[in-house]
Amino acid sequence: MTGDGRPVEEFTAELLAREVFGPLGGVVEIGAVNATGTWRLADVSLGAFLDGRGAEVDVLLAGVRSACAFDSTTMSIAWDLGWLRPHDVTAASLLLWSGGLTGVPAELESPAVVRHMCQVGADLQLTRLLHASVTAAVTARTEAKRGARELAAVLTAACALSGGPRPSDVLRLWRVAHLVHVLRPGSDASDAGRSAFRAYEHVLTATFGG
Repeated sequence: MTGDGRPVEEFTAELLAREVFGPLGGVVEIGAVNATGTWRLADVSLGAFLDGRGAEVDVLLAGVRSACAFDSTTMSIAWDLGWLRPHDVTAASLLLWSGGLTGVPAELESPAVVRHMCQVGADLQLTRLLHASVTAAVTARTEAKRGARELAAVLTAACALSGGPRPSDVLRLWRVAHLVHVLRPGSDASDAGRSAFRAYEHVLTATFGG
């Protein structure tokens, strides 16, 4: 049991879900900005964007739920975080999603800076989303062929939402940013865990190439 009386499994699922659904905020906000084609924050309507992207959101959430074995309570975290409800998109949030790579220029809201933050942020948050999803699926011991195919659909939907890189690009970023650290000899991953991550990578590569 955890300190608040919940089973360890429930606590772990919540942490894993927050790792998955945290980057979803960046994917959605960046997608809404990219969809304007102007990269002017005054033109962004997150509500209108989400209204037109229901199919992608449904595919993403269904794939995460199945591959990561999240129950209804755990899945509700996606809504509790507020990313899937209409809200304002700010330059400060884009700076956060892009890891602060641009610094804080005087014209933070200029279209050129906003577009650059969206490009960097999409790469970063999609890569984090993929790693968190694979980690949750491996933790749930979801069979790799099924889980990876479901996560391929998740990644395809997320890339479409973001208006950013292709799934094959995100897969390559994930390998060098995260997978190599899981597979290195000194990592905390067990032999079984390493084998599972390799299996997921194999199926994702067969799906997207690269």
